[in-house]
Amino acid sequence: MLANPPFGVEWKEQQRTVTKEHEEVGFDGRFGAGLPAINDGSLLFLQHMISKMHDAPSRGGDGSRIAIIFNGSPLFSGDAGSGPSNIRRWIIEKDWLEAIIALPDQLFYNTGIFTYVWLVSNRKPPERQGRVQLIDGTRFFQKMKRSLNNKRNELSDAHITRLTELYGSFRDGETERVLVDGASEERVVSRIFDNAEFGFLKVTVERPLRLNFEATPERIARLEEQSAFANLAVSKKRKDAKAAEADEAAGLAQQVAIRAMLATLANKGRCMDRAQFEVNLDNATKRARLKLPAPIRKAILSALGERDPDAEICRDAKGNPEPDSELRDTESVPLPAGIALPLPMQFGPDMPNDDLVAAMRGAIDAYMDAEVLPHVPDAWVDYSKTKVGYEIPINRYFYVYKPPRPLAEIGADIASLEGEIAGLLKGLTA
Repeated sequence: MLANPPFGVEWKEQQRTVTKEHEEVGFDGRFGAGLPAINDGSLLFLQHMISKMHDAPSRGGDGSRIAIIFNGSPLFSGDAGSGPSNIRRWIIEKDWLEAIIALPDQLFYNTGIFTYVWLVSNRKPPERQGRVQLIDGTRFFQKMKRSLNNKRNELSDAHITRLTELYGSFRDGETERVLVDGASEERVVSRIFDNAEFGFLKVTVERPLRLNFEATPERIARLEEQSAFANLAVSKKRKDAKAAEADEAAGLAQQVAIRAMLATLANKGRCMDRAQFEVNLDNATKRARLKLPAPIRKAILSALGERDPDAEICRDAKGNPEPDSELRDTESVPLPAGIALPLPMQFGPDMPNDDLVAAMRGAIDAYMDAEVLPHVPDAWVDYSKTKVGYEIPINRYFYVYKPPRPLAEIGADIASLEGEIAGLLKGLTA
């Protein structure tokens, strides 16, 4: 099967039908693995084609092969656990992705972007099973004698033959002499990877919430920004004007009493421990003979608290550290070899077996020990938020670092340009 579907075309008109098939039929239909973003339906075309494949030889069929042309988006769009990522994951873990060939830019009439040919098959030969070949063909082109709109480059028969040879030889690290910025260079143009190398675990790293508390006039004034506190003076009795007025007056009086009570805590100074501040707040509340509903208490803590790295850790009722949402971060941990999880991925109590959990957590813990804890020793992982992602950053694999030019050379160029500009300005003012 061959296809060149439109790039970046939204499928909003088909959304209801496609979504219904995805949700109701699942993997018995075409779109069980997931749905791409609404503004690019490319991966829907590929899933549709996969649904038409003949049974693999292992199941008594002849199998099928697919070649489809994509832009760069299907390679990496979507976060871990998203539709595009799960589609890539499904194809790779099923061992259907055979090769991806990156083509030059300015190859098509309507667009000048780089394009990529995906080869997908359920009849991989033994040497390709469990592996994916990436080919960098971005410099395999010749300039056209006359451009056609955005099409300025073309593949010659020799280029097509060489790309076919690279695919057929299936060698990792195979090189080719190509033109780079007008100069001939020897570049690696074929790389081979195990399927798992495209997978990763997106891990949520938490750090503890640390707050200091102080009943200063400035912080007490912040209570006005808290909706629970502001709503005390807002009556819900809209139909009865007198009752509403009385309700609002009672609420205003309660606000005044709360502010006065908090002002008595000013002599306590700055408190570096939330638990101790809550004790002080409870004592002040009793002395003032006030009752603080939970939303008001939460509003007070929010208004009077400020983040402070030197403060004590805030803990929940069970004594566990509370995470600070502002310090929350994510890390991408390479997927352990041999890991294959059923879709959709559920990390936690619904994981398929204990060995799988141990392998996943072992990889995460090793990464944390090496990369995170040496810098932030109080960090921890919220394993329940871990997601599996797949992406194919083909450009990264073929990137060749070039050191910047020496500063003296750059300075000389700048001085030369300045001289040219000065000459042009002199000519204008002559």
